[in-house]
Amino acid sequence: MADEQSLIRWSEALAAIARTGLGFTDNLYEQERFEEVLHIAADIRAQALDAPQPETQVQEWMGSIGKGVPGYVTPKIAIGAIVGNDDGEVLLIQRSDSGVWLFPTGWADPGYAAAEVAEKEVLEETGIECEVVRLISVLDGVQHGMSRFPMYSLVFHCRMTGGALKGHPLECNDLGFFPEEALPEPLAGVERWADHAFRAIRGEDIEVRFDRPRRPAWRDNDR
Repeated sequence: MADEQSLIRWSEALAAIARTGLGFTDNLYEQERFEEVLHIAADIRAQALDAPQPETQVQEWMGSIGKGVPGYVTPKIAIGAIVGNDDGEVLLIQRSDSGVWLFPTGWADPGYAAAEVAEKEVLEETGIECEVVRLISVLDGVQHGMSRFPMYSLVFHCRMTGGALKGHPLECNDLGFFPEEALPEPLAGVERWADHAFRAIRGEDIEVRFDRPRRPAWRDNDR
């Protein structure tokens, strides 16, 4: 039986195909078929989340449709920063929206390179100045249970260069540098990123983590 993450992934993929199709076609017959696909996708998502009223999801998807290239549906991009200090500690913030701890993370902003977003987010959220060292992971948010909508997470290893800890008043409840043996709780996805992050901070030779292609793509690797 398919798990929640697979159902959400299939639902979002179908919805993206349908919304993109609606953004490019003026054929009424095709529009009806794409709208029908949206309803099926909403039913799949509702089944996965045990959520009533799939029609609400259909209306949300319909409201996001653009025309032509702006209507081509693609994943959102989140940029994260693993910032280490001279003591080998990692910079973490306690998010005000959830109370969960995580490394500085934000949505990619138009006009900025991905690495520029990483440095900007760190400064804005924590008051710490840093420089990007390298990209260390590119992961699919839905596949790893980080999100329930299409999202790619790009994480950079960064080196602290200056500044002082000063949390953003709207985004942070708390913040600080923490050693590997004394990480705060609850810490989001710690089993997924912590070991890789501290290896980067220690200067070890690590590879960029990414999701290996599934063959076929729509079947989970463990099935």
